[in-house]
Amino acid sequence: MDTAIAEAVAALRAGGIIAYPTEAVYGLGCDPRNRDAVARLFALKQRPPGQGVLLIAADFPQVEKFIGAVPANAVARARATWPGPHTWVFPRSAATPEWLPGEHSGIALRVTAHPLAAMLCRAFGHALVSTSANRHGVAPARSAGEVRLAFAGALAYVLDGATGGLERPTPIRDAISGEILRS
Repeated sequence: MDTAIAEAVAALRAGGIIAYPTEAVYGLGCDPRNRDAVARLFALKQRPPGQGVLLIAADFPQVEKFIGAVPANAVARARATWPGPHTWVFPRSAATPEWLPGEHSGIALRVTAHPLAAMLCRAFGHALVSTSANRHGVAPARSAGEVRLAFAGALAYVLDGATGGLERPTPIRDAISGEILRS
């Protein structure tokens, strides 16, 4: 697996878009600091860039810099669920690249408990863009084989592995209010 992770990281560092397993579905990801890679990901998915993307990370320090001014209890609420299949929307900091949140004022973040996704973030040394591996409006891929069929060579790398077994994508909540944005 070390070789596969190293190949995925090399693809990310070269500005590529990769696919990898997450808690419920396969995700597409790229370096969130690379504007061109993020734009290519939106084009590949045929997704309007105004929708924004979320970031996954191996640990809290990888997402902390993206969080703007928030009450301490908002961070504590999210950290109590991490690592785990919970995505939280925070007010974004000035360090958040403008092309990530789209038309949203906040940034969606998750510290993943999926072992391969966390290993990938750790090896990359940074949070990753994470969006479901599908064209806009089509059901997300749940296996490496489905990803390869859906994107036929358009990806720089596909990391083989099992998803985390959740039936539905992770819930998304507002970190300030606790409101459920996607159940």
